[in-house]
Amino acid sequence: MSDLIKSIAIPDEVVMSKIYVIRKEKIMLDRDLAELYGVETKYLKRQVKRNIIRFPEDFMFELTEQEFKDWRSQFVTSNEDKMGLRYSPYAFTEDGVAQLSTVLSSERAIKVNIQIIRLFSKMRKIMLTQKDILSKLEELERNDTEKKKKIELIFEYLKQLEKAKQQELKQKGRTRVGFKP
Repeated sequence: MSDLIKSIAIPDEVVMSKIYVIRKEKIMLDRDLAELYGVETKYLKRQVKRNIIRFPEDFMFELTEQEFKDWRSQFVTSNEDKMGLRYSPYAFTEDGVAQLSTVLSSERAIKVNIQIIRLFSKMRKIMLTQKDILSKLEELERNDTEKKKKIELIFEYLKQLEKAKQQELKQKGRTRVGFKP
């Protein structure tokens, strides 16, 4: 079985290049999944349609015309590539990709699916690490801003103290006017 996994293994970079962000969700398109699973897109779509109850809107959605145009405009596609893109593709979220393994029962589809799910998990961990780093940077920036305000306040007090000293010196150097005992 491990030989089968090795023979099916697809480089993570290839899988990652097929993950897009649409509607603020990381998704994979039906045609890319079909290619990875080694099946035709129409077969994958047919299986999904037969089991549509397994794919609620947060698992899978069809791209709107505008989303489809925006996605297509990001890539230079050949005529051959455009032929398979006459209809808006299905977009599968991480949960939808996981659900596909219940619909596509080939061993290759299951193995590739496991690999994709692991990759999504790695990406989530990386994002969490980045969030931690960003929050720490924000905290440092806040602390830096607070320290900067305190330093400015100290300089303001020093300026006021200097003014008071100069006023005092001016008062001492003045000749006194008035009654002398």
